[in-house]
Amino acid sequence: MDNKALSLFQLLEQVKSTLKNTLPFSWWIVAEISELKVNYSGHCYLELIEKEETGAAIRAKARATIWASVFRMLQPYFESVTHTRLSAGMKVMIKVTAEFHELYGFSLNVSDIEPSFTIGELARQKLEVINRLKSEGVFDMNRALVFPEIPGRIAVISSKTAAGFGDFKDQLIKNLYGYRFRIRLFPAVMQGEEAEQSIINAMDNIYAHEDSYDIVVMIRGGGSQSDLNCFNSYLLCSHICQFPLPLLTGIGHEQDETIADLVAHTRLKTPTAVAEYLIDCYHEADEAINERSASLNDLVIQRVDDEKEKLNRMFLTLKPAVKGILTNHHRNLQLLGVNLKSNFRHHLLKTSQTTGSRKIRLNTAAREFINSGKHRLDLLEKKKNYLDPFLILKRGYSITYHNGKALKNPALVSKDEIIETRLAEGNVKSKTI
Repeated sequence: MDNKALSLFQLLEQVKSTLKNTLPFSWWIVAEISELKVNYSGHCYLELIEKEETGAAIRAKARATIWASVFRMLQPYFESVTHTRLSAGMKVMIKVTAEFHELYGFSLNVSDIEPSFTIGELARQKLEVINRLKSEGVFDMNRALVFPEIPGRIAVISSKTAAGFGDFKDQLIKNLYGYRFRIRLFPAVMQGEEAEQSIINAMDNIYAHEDSYDIVVMIRGGGSQSDLNCFNSYLLCSHICQFPLPLLTGIGHEQDETIADLVAHTRLKTPTAVAEYLIDCYHEADEAINERSASLNDLVIQRVDDEKEKLNRMFLTLKPAVKGILTNHHRNLQLLGVNLKSNFRHHLLKTSQTTGSRKIRLNTAAREFINSGKHRLDLLEKKKNYLDPFLILKRGYSITYHNGKALKNPALVSKDEIIETRLAEGNVKSKTI
């Protein structure tokens, strides 16, 4: 065994010394920030990576630190130039020195940053997303949707506590014209790492009730220009492109257009500007309705005047024709009257002759009917007399009564009963034996 073996500390101390002697200067490097944390003391801790050009595999990784004294200067400088803040997923060009510590290992100390590189890199990434959306044929889909003439049912994607949402809502509700809007908030995180998925979730919730809304408004009340990265993401912008309702943005920035602004149906600068735009849409529709109403009224008046003129012309044309027709009809009626009068006289004469002949025949038939009736009456009178019971009794017949009824069967009379016999000259009572 070698009694001259180094301790771990001694070895790492030599590594530290060798690194310091070999790389004594600062170096500009390009890397991607995979993690970024700022602690309570103001120090910024980074994890830097480099990926394979052909894929997502990581080929290098290192820890880096921006000490608080440096970070206080670098951060505002970077944001003022790039209008964005340092965040995970961003490619940066930074000036570093290599450090090695026996306890904490290898790391890089950041002393400077080149914001122009990040601007170019962000522009390159932005262009890549735009070209991808165009190659997929979706870039202009939302802008091609027909905007409703009266956008009264509004789905709003915004932070629940954002002042911009309150301003937007108040301006719509308190508009000078008294137009009525129906507004529903779909709350979402509008900045930071959670913003992209949160906004997409809100869009999915609106899509589930698509028929209940005319448009979607995406607004963000205030905030730093550096909080706009989520509005350049491919996934969010792809959702905006393909959303079935017109989408308006009022993200609250003026200097830069995000991809979300480019693919949205209508881009406006602020939430207040979105509200003004919607009120103007209502007002333009109102004016158009008034103009159409006035035009329709003029057309109706003109049509009525035209029809009156036509009627007057028709009256002037028809009056002589009607007069001629009436004259002809009057002449025809006079001729008809003369003919009827002559025919009526002839008919009366003929009827009179016919009536005399009929009267004679009727008198003859009446006398024959009366004589026939008298003969029948004489026969009935003789029959009546022949059947008279008194005449029958006078011929020597009698009628026996039992209990007031004519007795026809002697079996109906018992012994010692009184019966009465009626004769032509009187009655006789008898007792049966």
